[in-house]
Amino acid sequence: MSHHPAAEHFEISLQTPSGEISTAVGVPAGFVPITAILPLMRSLGGEAQVLEQRRLLEAGQRISCEKGCAACCRMLVPISVPEAFALTNAIDQLDQNERNRLLAKLDLAQQQLARAGILKQLSSLADSSEPLNDEAIEPLNRAYYALRMPCPFLDNETCSIYADRPAACRELAVTSPATECQEMTKQTVQPVPVAVRLSTALSLLWADLTGTAPRLIPLPLAVDWARRHKEEQTNQWAGTELFEKAMDKVWQYLSQETARRRNVG
Repeated sequence: MSHHPAAEHFEISLQTPSGEISTAVGVPAGFVPITAILPLMRSLGGEAQVLEQRRLLEAGQRISCEKGCAACCRMLVPISVPEAFALTNAIDQLDQNERNRLLAKLDLAQQQLARAGILKQLSSLADSSEPLNDEAIEPLNRAYYALRMPCPFLDNETCSIYADRPAACRELAVTSPATECQEMTKQTVQPVPVAVRLSTALSLLWADLTGTAPRLIPLPLAVDWARRHKEEQTNQWAGTELFEKAMDKVWQYLSQETARRRNVG
């Protein structure tokens, strides 16, 4: 007989730029680690993206992304601390051969980044005690993309950690022709708007809970970073506190994104 932790149930109603998300969620009633909030956040992010894509389809556009199209898997993917912990946990639960294979690919990726002269910069980004804006990170994004290095988790142009993939990967889709994605920095690439960037919301949540600066970790370094900070993963918070703080970050981001679209529209 299986036992499930007790949960408190809440009704969520969030107004996104493309419509309303209204759903019931279960929140752990006891004390839980930060990773416990990820399923809820991913679900909300997925619903927000469905609304965005539905709006575009109704306007006569179509999503170009299909299985096996992995041009975007050469870009620098930043992930939040909760995602880094969750990804590391997922890898640790794999059988030894698969776990060793993925860890070896991560090591090879870091070696390539070191040869390219950007590993130290990426490490500094992961360990920075100061929040960095997009303008400060953009040169590093371009240097990384110039390598055209496949994501360490990519196998035959297919994601090997699809169920556990980062929020940034879940959120990226385009309406421009797939051929344009061979050069993702071109102005002709038309990404689907993102109502809530979950990696940012989760980064802000972790910063709020721990009293540290918001932090985003480059994906090839995430497992190493999580292992170095494994003691921090043992921290627990009341499930309702995590839920309330997470919803606050989501609401803040939605408000800013709605205002931004109103100003440019």
